[in-house]
Amino acid sequence: MALKGLFADTWPRLVNIPGIVRKFLQNSLAAYLIDSRNLKDALVYIKYWALTWKIILGLFFKILLRRGPAGLVRTLVNYPWVFILIGVNGLSRRLVRGRSGAYHESICMMVHTVVVSVAAQIENIIFDSDRLIINEDLVPSDIARAMGLKVWLLESMGMLLPMLLPEAGLKYIDEAENEGINPDACSLPKATVGMVLKDHVPKGLAMVSSNMPCDAGAASYAFIQKAYNIPTYRLDVPFNFRNERAEKLFTDDLKGMVAFLEQHTPGRMDWGRLREICEGRNRMLELELELWDMASVRPAPMSAEAMCLGHLWHFNTLAGEKFAVHCFEQLVALARKNLEKGLAATSNEKYRAILWNPPFFHFIDLFNWAERTYGLTLLNDSMTYHHHAPIDTSTPESMLQGLAGTIMQGPMVRHTRGPAENYLDDIFSMYKRFNLDMVWVANHVGCKTAQALNGILRELCRAKGIPLLILDYDLLDNRIVSHAGMMKQVEHFMENVMKAERLDHPGRKRNLARGKI
Repeated sequence: MALKGLFADTWPRLVNIPGIVRKFLQNSLAAYLIDSRNLKDALVYIKYWALTWKIILGLFFKILLRRGPAGLVRTLVNYPWVFILIGVNGLSRRLVRGRSGAYHESICMMVHTVVVSVAAQIENIIFDSDRLIINEDLVPSDIARAMGLKVWLLESMGMLLPMLLPEAGLKYIDEAENEGINPDACSLPKATVGMVLKDHVPKGLAMVSSNMPCDAGAASYAFIQKAYNIPTYRLDVPFNFRNERAEKLFTDDLKGMVAFLEQHTPGRMDWGRLREICEGRNRMLELELELWDMASVRPAPMSAEAMCLGHLWHFNTLAGEKFAVHCFEQLVALARKNLEKGLAATSNEKYRAILWNPPFFHFIDLFNWAERTYGLTLLNDSMTYHHHAPIDTSTPESMLQGLAGTIMQGPMVRHTRGPAENYLDDIFSMYKRFNLDMVWVANHVGCKTAQALNGILRELCRAKGIPLLILDYDLLDNRIVSHAGMMKQVEHFMENVMKAERLDHPGRKRNLARGKI
């Protein structure tokens, strides 16, 4: 039955031989080298291409060595999405298109570090299942790691897989809807529930969830808890979280989580280890603020996925670890290199924008296309921009208080809970800080809270003279709005509102009609 399930999940991709061959050729090293016009960039790409394959093959070899052929097959049966992860170099190939120098290198480096992180997480679920717990993605793993536990962030694959293969989450979304999840709910909770129902994610000793970020996300854990049937702790973030009372309440809640994990797992709190993690997190914060200061310069020395993907992944999966700190140190060094030489990340920067609301996971290429088509540079996004304070590491109490403040201001949570000012004020703060030309709002059809604020935002932007693009899409489901449909919305806005001239090649109409970029 397990092998039958494996074939059922992989066969639809295997039978499309022409499509598979075409994608392989388009994303292969040879294809990159044919397109490359810069020897230095080509050498950098080859370096990270080889390092990424080393990590992937090393993971398979380690599983084979420690678990044998049967263990390797069992891993592929239990987690068939591993086949999609093998194509991660295709993501690098797409994201570096039209980019060069330190900007090109930063994207290669960032994608590679995500691969290293994912491989480590896969090792955790295979070799350390006796210390594995499940965390909701908005519950950072800092405390659990300080307790010597391994953590699987349940929504992580729901976000990552569509970046590699846009259709990767569709079967999981359909599975969840067939089991009763509201079709109007956000597609990320639906994809996560679908993966749990199909048994394609690990089952830990215990689970920690929360009431974040939205009703659909919180409600999905009723399905997940029933399917897992493991001890579960639910963190409760106060609705008005920007005051001392909320901080105290949530700090006590974190203490309850520690006691829960010590009761149901072999983990024990190591305050010295937590101090190391918090100090590392503080260092990452310091580096990110420096990165933002450099990005405020026009033209920006670093932008887009290099900045946003780094925060999305490393601040939420491995914050404070030496590996994540080193990743940000490298990113800042590359940005500083461009700044000192007076080089822009986007060689033809003409416009600057931010993206508000969750990014386009199944179409992460959109801003690369906008760069090449209109000279538009993405400088930051709402998942990344925050007001986190450094954590006081002097006492266990102060560390928990600092983490409480950080968790309560998690991605999306800091903007879609409490008064409307939480959502609106940061937009205009970023507009001024980064010297922007426009604001993009990712109008995810499943995010009802953000949609309700669009009318207010339109009025305020009109009064301030800020061009505003509200771009309709679905977070993970490209059947709602196609890639071609998303590009047409951008085209209409750039050409009719911004009066922008196109920079791309004459064959754009043919490529647009085919949904290519």
